[in-house]
Amino acid sequence: MANTFSLILVLATLVTGIIWALDKFVWAPKRKLKIAAAAEQSGGQVDAKTLESVAPQPAWVESASSMFPVIALIMVFRSFIYEPFQIPSESMLPTLYVGDFILVEKFAYGLRDPVFHDKIVSTGEPKRGDVVVFKFPPQPKIDYIKRVVGLPGDTVRYSEDKQLCIQPKGTSVCKPVKLTDMTDSEFTQGMARLVQFNEQLGDVNHHILINPLRRDRRMAYEPRPGVGEWVVPEGNYFVMGDNRDNSADSRYWGFVPEANLVGKAVAIWISFEFDRKADSVLPSWIPTGVRFNRIGSIK
Repeated sequence: MANTFSLILVLATLVTGIIWALDKFVWAPKRKLKIAAAAEQSGGQVDAKTLESVAPQPAWVESASSMFPVIALIMVFRSFIYEPFQIPSESMLPTLYVGDFILVEKFAYGLRDPVFHDKIVSTGEPKRGDVVVFKFPPQPKIDYIKRVVGLPGDTVRYSEDKQLCIQPKGTSVCKPVKLTDMTDSEFTQGMARLVQFNEQLGDVNHHILINPLRRDRRMAYEPRPGVGEWVVPEGNYFVMGDNRDNSADSRYWGFVPEANLVGKAVAIWISFEFDRKADSVLPSWIPTGVRFNRIGSIK
């Protein structure tokens, strides 16, 4: 859907831009010549408004020309600066809720053309702990959001006791990621109440959720059966959801190529509540409230 809208926006900008340029540099000068000739023939006896009716600007040309700068501004802002996204799942709880609408900084990791997604200018690289939006590698038409855990060249380990360990590129020691402040959370999964931890990834301190009653399911993307260890290839990233036991991420489908990166999630601009009573007659897509306390930056 996002790719389709981008293509429509680019085509609309192109079409209205061509009409604007033709009118400004070809059609408008011709209209002026006709008006000037009519004024000369009238000997100055006809007012300006009447003269304009001799060669009027077509309504469709006026509409397209007036829309061009607005559409172009939206296209540039959405394609190269910030783009809004909606959080559709619980995989990033407790950082992001279902119903959060986020702003993604499109220029964080490079400027890309809005149609083919090819990088035009490099502006930076993801850091450990960044929350990123990317094209889901198995289905690139779908946008995913996860947290960057492993950088190119890193060795990432995830043990059966749900301890994350990272061996940065060029080092010989795998350092367990620090977890502190274990507390019961407001979130549940089935009959289990999830436990919340503070996790330190690089310079980023954030919260994660662990289901203490759930055994870690078999990692579908394992280099060796029963071994949760991955060496991140160059030009790729290893990502995980903050809701560790309810996230389809790099543990299950592999790495995120650099070319699939869309941008960095930087802020929640609005958050809608969709919880409703069982007997509610409202459609599921209609929000039941606004969570104003969630508006702000993302950690």
